[in-house]
Amino acid sequence: MKPAQLHRVSRVWALSLCACLLAFSLAWASPRRPLQIFFIDVEGGQSTLVVDPQGESLLIDTGWPDFNGRDADRIVSAAQAAGIRHIDYALITHYHLDHVGGVAQLAGKFQIGTFVDHGPNTETAPATREAYAIYEKTVGHSPRVLARPGDTIPFRGMNVQLLTAAGDEITAPLPGAGQPNSLCASEPHAPLDRGENARSAGVLITFGQFRFVDIGDLTRQKELRLVCPNNLIGTVDLYLITHHGTDHPGTADSSNAPAIVDALHPRVAIMNNGAHKGGHPVAWQTVHDSPGLEDLWQLHYAVEAGKDHNSPDAFIANLGENDEGHYIKVSAQPNSTFTVTNSRNNYQKTYRK
Repeated sequence: MKPAQLHRVSRVWALSLCACLLAFSLAWASPRRPLQIFFIDVEGGQSTLVVDPQGESLLIDTGWPDFNGRDADRIVSAAQAAGIRHIDYALITHYHLDHVGGVAQLAGKFQIGTFVDHGPNTETAPATREAYAIYEKTVGHSPRVLARPGDTIPFRGMNVQLLTAAGDEITAPLPGAGQPNSLCASEPHAPLDRGENARSAGVLITFGQFRFVDIGDLTRQKELRLVCPNNLIGTVDLYLITHHGTDHPGTADSSNAPAIVDALHPRVAIMNNGAHKGGHPVAWQTVHDSPGLEDLWQLHYAVEAGKDHNSPDAFIANLGENDEGHYIKVSAQPNSTFTVTNSRNNYQKTYRK
């Protein structure tokens, strides 16, 4: 090879090496893609979309039926904002209309890979039986997985572990958990709930050190089995307030026992209430006063609760009673730093460990 050719080859090799080193440096310096969580406004039901850094997605519940496909459209919009074209797994916590009702309309608009649920419906209420029949018809020949406490839903970029399903719960503490819960002794007796709420499939989602818990509409007796006499879950960064912020003390329909809220010790809580559904003052106060809580965000202003039991306006996605559909988004890093954004006003706040 002639000297001139050798010089050109050496120069090209050097430039290529510099380009590779620059690309490596930028990749090392730039933050890792976050875990994205969209708390979609389905007017007091639930629909939560979780997308990991690999682009894999978990949809927890599908909101209400009808309303001209309102909730399905809002889910599709959130999926588009997250940059995904299909849903890998749809977890149905239970078969009440505000959680499973939108499944048929959503399946007609967006591809869903695998369905996960707690198994057959056992509630006799006509609306629940009808909702389950529509769900079974929608699932059809799609892959369907039975949720069992302790199992995981396979993802490459996050860990999704089932805590509860069909009235059962994990029986051994998760790693780092198992501490005695001193608040259990002061909890009043909780009546047995034989309905679908108590059979909710609940999950703990972890992304590095970041931990998010969603236990659907689980009611008080089942909540307490997770944390009494010992806390089987441990603490979390983010807590989706159970049952839309419902608390009817002394009834089977009650949720958000202080013993579980304080044991989870969330840094941030999000309430998926509606203007006139959920957002009960007792539940709001329990979560608001829990030790270590920095902020409580809401999908809606709870009209009946009044100013004393609602968060400041900046932390509420929908202030009026109109179907505006604003969502709350969480972007989490594996070091447990996360940012919460209100899509109504683009107000955001970052929480660092």
